Amino acid sequence: MALNDLIIRNAKPLAKAYKLSDEKGLFLLVNPNGSRYWRFKYYFAGKEKLLALGVYPEVKLAEAREKRDQARKLLNQSIDPVVAKQTIKNALILASENSFESIAREWHLKFSSNWTEKHANIIMRRLETNVFPWLGARPITDITPPELLGIIRRIEKRGALGISHRVLQYCGKVFRYAVASGRAQRDIAGDLRGALEPQQKGHYPTITDPKEIGHLLRAINDYQGAFVTVCALRLAPLLFVRPGELRQAEWSEFNFETKEWRIPAAKMKMREVHIVPLSTQAIEILEELKRYNGEGRYLFPGVRYPNRPMSDNTLNCALRRLGYTNDEITSHSFRSMASTLLNEQGWNRDAIERQLAHGERNSIRAAYNYAEYLPERRRMMQHWSDYLMSLMR
Repeated sequence: MALNDLIIRNAKPLAKAYKLSDEKGLFLLVNPNGSRYWRFKYYFAGKEKLLALGVYPEVKLAEAREKRDQARKLLNQSIDPVVAKQTIKNALILASENSFESIAREWHLKFSSNWTEKHANIIMRRLETNVFPWLGARPITDITPPELLGIIRRIEKRGALGISHRVLQYCGKVFRYAVASGRAQRDIAGDLRGALEPQQKGHYPTITDPKEIGHLLRAINDYQGAFVTVCALRLAPLLFVRPGELRQAEWSEFNFETKEWRIPAAKMKMREVHIVPLSTQAIEILEELKRYNGEGRYLFPGVRYPNRPMSDNTLNCALRRLGYTNDEITSHSFRSMASTLLNEQGWNRDAIERQLAHGERNSIRAAYNYAEYLPERRRMMQHWSDYLMSLMR
């Protein structure tokens, strides 16, 4: 006798599981705990088999019968419904594992140990914001160049041209990782070279006129802000390291006997140890600062949280208070100032580049190159400090 909704609703659990039979192999299994499962009994290759069709009441009687009929059609084609169901399940799992987002996160996890934490976070945030909502769930092999271009165009349209180029680069790396791991045939991002609006090379504003540099240095020397900020401002042009490297400087990294600051690879943009020779002028500022807060961890601790470095905006805010706009100079500008003038003064270009910590792309060479040109760099750094001091007169 065929089932109906009334029979199913009135079925009570018993001490042992029992079946309520419908038609053509369909039945409802009623368990002692009250759960009810739809099953389809059939024979394939002479063996009795069962196919799970869902749980009642999520799957109603009509839907269970529809699933049974679909299974019977497969049987008529000599296809085992259980095998077909498992094949579909495996395909969905594989598609999920091979989705763009899953491969991108795997790529990020694998290589982010070679990046700074800030850089790694920026990459993932840009992918999460600009790519995953549209392409994240798609199998990576199904994504076409026009689809990827459409995503990048969305970024272009909001005026973020630089980000659009970088996101395309990230996607290209994900595709190449998928190719290397056997989950894609090629890097479709490569097909889009030349498709984006050309990126204008941006440069940090800086001051290179000696007279104007002298004016800036005198203004810094007379700055009435916090003592720690004054010291950081005075050191910035002398050392011309990246602002993040300066503000995160720790006393344990400094050696006053060898007159060196060794920045660990983990703090550097290119993940390479960096040596900063310390001029006489830099040592004087550091010794004065050490008497002030040498017992702490950081040279430039935050005001609210001394166990953390100062904010990345502190130096830029100080420069604004001195009357300099963001279009004139930033805390990063001292690097291009030093690069421009040291090159003009005839110093070895390779020594300048090494002191600027512009990364060595050969990872094997990079492991040893942090000390490259060091004697010349020591002379150059002392010359640079002497030159800056001469401009203050």
